[in-house]
Amino acid sequence: MGKDYYAILSVPKDASEEALKKAYRKLALKWHPDRCKDNKEAAEKKFKDISEAYEVLSDKQKRQIYDQFGEEGLKGGVPPGGGGGGFPGGGGFPGAGGATYSFGQGGFGGFNPSNPEDIYAQLFGGLAAGMGGRGHGAQFMDVDGSMGGFPFGGGARGNARRPQDATHRVPCTLEELYNGTTKKLKVTRRVLGAGGTVTPEEETLQVDVKPGWKAGTKIRFNKKGDDLGNGAQDIVFVVDEKPHALFKRDGDDLRLNLALTLDEALCGFKKPVKLPSGKSINVSSSASVIRPDQVSRMAGYGMPVTKAPGQFGALVIAYKVHFPASLTQGQKDKIHEALTEQAL
Repeated sequence: MGKDYYAILSVPKDASEEALKKAYRKLALKWHPDRCKDNKEAAEKKFKDISEAYEVLSDKQKRQIYDQFGEEGLKGGVPPGGGGGGFPGGGGFPGAGGATYSFGQGGFGGFNPSNPEDIYAQLFGGLAAGMGGRGHGAQFMDVDGSMGGFPFGGGARGNARRPQDATHRVPCTLEELYNGTTKKLKVTRRVLGAGGTVTPEEETLQVDVKPGWKAGTKIRFNKKGDDLGNGAQDIVFVVDEKPHALFKRDGDDLRLNLALTLDEALCGFKKPVKLPSGKSINVSSSASVIRPDQVSRMAGYGMPVTKAPGQFGALVIAYKVHFPASLTQGQKDKIHEALTEQAL
């Protein structure tokens, strides 16, 4: 029994072109193999079926043949009930994506599904859900050589409407995101010449990271990627935040777990903390007892607010009180005495 393309896309048999596109986009994003790494084999099969169903149902001629004869007839099997020829137009006609149909005695066919990634590129065009294609795009490296060379996803495809974006993550430390920094990256792009010769061209691009930028911030360079005859790619850099030894970012706030001994929690403490700005501040308490997991908030000591220059988030401190593993009897007596006197 052949595939039920309508069921695969979860659409009725009278689904419009817009309904088909909407169904495809939803399912393609859900089942793209790059988003289902834990079950990639099953995702690849599902993604292929979704793409094939959309390719057939979105083409009037393919859909007409499929509705009358099913998948077997569409792909070249004998129509139910036998017989040859019998199709409107006779002869042959080209299908979308380069497939060609031909009809003759006793059968018909010629449809071969297109590459699912090509259909994905046609429907989404550029960067979609953080995923590029699987071709080879421009190569990037830091000018100082610290990042090495990276092949980009998203090379130009033969029948895509436009070349996919070439994307690359730019790792930044929390200090770089606090203070701002400049990243210079060398691009080696491929350009198709008039005689069909592909020539490499090098260019250094500068990414000016602004204070307060967050992970996921995108910087686009128009038409700076490969140009292999279908228009030049755009290059998209995506900011990535490296883990920090002390701080964890929460929007514009910085979170810090500060370890205290029981003595420090009860009797007071003063600890220096170096901020991502490079400045050091003293976090202290002498007037109150610090309870385990108590949280304090220091306004103005967090990350710069990009959309409000001169403003900063908060430093949020969670105190982790470490209790001693054991106490001598003498220590217990002194603590008991001190607490009893306080109660009186």
